[in-house]
Amino acid sequence: MSWKLFLYDWGGLNIALFQAINTGTPATLEPLAWFFGLVGSYWTAPLMLLGLWWWSKSATNLARGTAVRHRLIGFSVAFLLALLVATILKLWFDFPRPPAVLGDLVRVIGNKELHYSLPSGHATYAALVVGALWPLMGRRGRIGLVLYATLVGWSRIAAGMHFPADVLAGWALGWSCTALAGWLLPLAVPVRQSARRTSAWVWFTVAASAVMTDQLTKFAIIRTFAYGEQVEITPFFNLVHVLNPGAAFSFLANAGGWQRYFFITLGLIVSAWLGRMLCQQRPRLEAMGYSLILGGALGNVADRVLRGQVVDFLDFHWRLAHWPAFNLADVAISAGAVCLLLTVVIKRGVTADGELSA
Repeated sequence: MSWKLFLYDWGGLNIALFQAINTGTPATLEPLAWFFGLVGSYWTAPLMLLGLWWWSKSATNLARGTAVRHRLIGFSVAFLLALLVATILKLWFDFPRPPAVLGDLVRVIGNKELHYSLPSGHATYAALVVGALWPLMGRRGRIGLVLYATLVGWSRIAAGMHFPADVLAGWALGWSCTALAGWLLPLAVPVRQSARRTSAWVWFTVAASAVMTDQLTKFAIIRTFAYGEQVEITPFFNLVHVLNPGAAFSFLANAGGWQRYFFITLGLIVSAWLGRMLCQQRPRLEAMGYSLILGGALGNVADRVLRGQVVDFLDFHWRLAHWPAFNLADVAISAGAVCLLLTVVIKRGVTADGELSA
């Protein structure tokens, strides 16, 4: 790929810079590389959110508290955008990491990884932190933020995890998502005001959580299991890695390929209708059902868009009889359907009691 040679390999400079930093880092700085690899990780996001929340609550100046709260919301949106885009890019390009390219010439600090080098998730997260805190800081604070992002990027190269191009791509992605979140938030004000009136934000959060959980588990299966591999967990349950071009529980899996676009279109139409339903005041059990179905539908739509097929990994069986493999999105859809069914049963029971008492 000529574009890769120009934009990523830099005519060989990308590897040369990596080797200069990786092999040129003295052993005494390895703990520093480990530390900034830790504080630059996505897993510290809850601490970042908690810190911003505490800052907004403890601020004595009302305007200051409001500003911090806005940065908290912006960071949350940017984080979700960056996580989604980074996952797509890693799966799409699947660039090899330094140990896969250079072998034993790489000094690795921590676990050796071979796949999904672009972009650096740590550099992306560091840029998100910088973007969130930048408007709140003075000159010295901003210098500290730049130093933090630089050291996180350096730590990934020194640890043998990423090439310099991966780090630059991560910084660009983090800053871009921060800017995009800042542009989107004012547009979401009418939706947020409607959500406050109807409590819809709670149910959209449930749906978003279902989507994120579904996609993260599928990503873990893809990273951990070879296609077709299965691992026995109990005498009646296996973890597997299979691809399903059909709907839930392999419905229409053997169609001629048209079902991908049909189910994408159907999923988006149903999701739009479910979102409209959630913007209206609903009983809690009914709203929970709609939100779970919405999250499950979007989880499987994301698979069809990104991979062309749905990743299934839950395999229940009894002796030689196997139930079609499914995933957490299917579980969410089924649980949502049960909630809606219970809503109907409860309403009929209440109506029947009212008629008897009359």
